[in-house]
Amino acid sequence: MSGAAEVERVYSAMEEAAGLLDVACSPEKIRPILNAFQDVLADGVIVYSMASGRHATELDFSISVPAGYGDPYAAALAHGLIPETGHPVGDLLADTQKALPVSMFAVDGEVTSGFKKTYAFFPTDDMPGVAQLMDIPSMPPSVAQNAELFARYGLDKVQMISLDYKKNQVNLYFSNLQPEFLEPEPVKALVRETGLVQPGEKGLTFARRSFALYPTLSWESAKIERLCYAVISTDPTLAPSTEQSDLDLFSTYANNAPYAYAGEKRTLVYGLTLSPSEEYYKLGSYYQISDIQRKLLKAFDALTD
Repeated sequence: MSGAAEVERVYSAMEEAAGLLDVACSPEKIRPILNAFQDVLADGVIVYSMASGRHATELDFSISVPAGYGDPYAAALAHGLIPETGHPVGDLLADTQKALPVSMFAVDGEVTSGFKKTYAFFPTDDMPGVAQLMDIPSMPPSVAQNAELFARYGLDKVQMISLDYKKNQVNLYFSNLQPEFLEPEPVKALVRETGLVQPGEKGLTFARRSFALYPTLSWESAKIERLCYAVISTDPTLAPSTEQSDLDLFSTYANNAPYAYAGEKRTLVYGLTLSPSEEYYKLGSYYQISDIQRKLLKAFDALTD
């Protein structure tokens, strides 16, 4: 299939996913991104993600980019997808590549407003620890400022980082989570120390199944701005909300989001997100997957509450 045909295929699926949320895509924002990365669409991992409550007015999309493709932030700048930031976040992807082996990249956007993020994935057999990330020149000082906190809750190995160029924020995606720190009391203790909203009982039960935990950090202060516990599954009923309107929306999306791997169950990734003012939920549906997601499913989808 030609690059132009791949763009149409992926855009059509994106419109279908957004339609489940009554969100209208902005083709003038999305098509330039798909055109810029059209060569990776056929084989890339693609995820369409929604969120609950007041956050349900947007659909995010993520597209993996092979390491051999080159720096996706540089490509985004070259294609006019995002302006120069003049902020350290604009240097961080390049600095990360100089400091650490990167196995894959990804780009992320919103269907209404366009390009937003890049990701750097690290080899699964060579994931860096917090100390290595602290040494990267443009990394936010808040990473070092929270190193002791992370260590006390068994958080060290980082599977990937994401860089948000609109909010000037970084996410660290901690992997190899230790089960004892996913029990309700340690989860509540960590959340208490970060000053975020405590999860409800359903959220605490959900967190025990997490395969990743990612805090949101910035350059502005040492404060952890959000925490998200992530669960991967094929079960369309795992949203940890107690609000029926959220549950109805998540059910509609989980059971109807488009996906391109016929003969398999739809792969879903849920998130329990805690901010200073609220608990809310995310749900990403994989439109295209790789063997990495299949291995994660095998390891984590069998977990029970």
